[in-house]
Amino acid sequence: MIAPTTPFERLTPADLPACSALALDREWPREERKWRFLMAVGEVHALRDPDGGLAGTVVLTRYRAELIAVSMVLVAARFTRQGLGKRLMRHAIDQADGATLALTATAQGLGLYQQLGFTSHGRIQSHRGRFQAEPGAAGHSRPATPADLTAILELDLAVFGADRSPVLRRLHAFAEHLRVIEVDGGLAGFAAAWRNDDHLVLGPVVAQRPELAQALLTDLALEAGEAGVRIDVDDVHTGLTEWVVARGLTPGFAPTIMTHGGRLPADRSRLYSPLMQALG
Repeated sequence: MIAPTTPFERLTPADLPACSALALDREWPREERKWRFLMAVGEVHALRDPDGGLAGTVVLTRYRAELIAVSMVLVAARFTRQGLGKRLMRHAIDQADGATLALTATAQGLGLYQQLGFTSHGRIQSHRGRFQAEPGAAGHSRPATPADLTAILELDLAVFGADRSPVLRRLHAFAEHLRVIEVDGGLAGFAAAWRNDDHLVLGPVVAQRPELAQALLTDLALEAGEAGVRIDVDDVHTGLTEWVVARGLTPGFAPTIMTHGGRLPADRSRLYSPLMQALG
């Protein structure tokens, strides 16, 4: 048992092995690079097991005062059915300070989040596999440069609806590839690809039109070469989902998008894929 008075702690990169061990304990991937990025841009709150290791974690990533992304809600298998999941989420709600909380809920956590007052807004469909591009489809986007950052931040704020510039300013260093696409001399979309264990995640994808999102994804997937890719698509984009499947990717899990304390501020018609499900 974890005593009700056990305090939450803020974890640091020194705790990365314990975070990976907790993930593996729950049959999640290790994802050490992802954990490290979340520690850099967010807050990893945890309850420690007095006998060693972590009893549970929850990550909060703040987009100024408007929105907080909640992620990595994990309880060690030895502490299941003891109310720790609810305690982690009540802690997250207590930290909101008026901001809307947003998360993607697995089927296992959906009931708890509904009980705590979270509401659903759709789903994110994950796809993985070898991307099969059409001949001649590549080359419509270009690699981003530091000079593109201002335009990227302006477009993202208009689409995402909350200021995630502290996260995006780190994207060029974190991602293996960052590309932009222009229309009539102005930035009309951007997308990134980053390494997560044995595959390349394509995201975020922000674009003014579906064909621009497809062009960005094609160029990023081709840069991945023989590596497998993962593309998570907001379910409002049924056409893009069909397009991704037609290019050889297999649908997988589809968590539910949920919020507490307000609605999603994003313009989902132009937000095709999240940076990661942990960050939106």
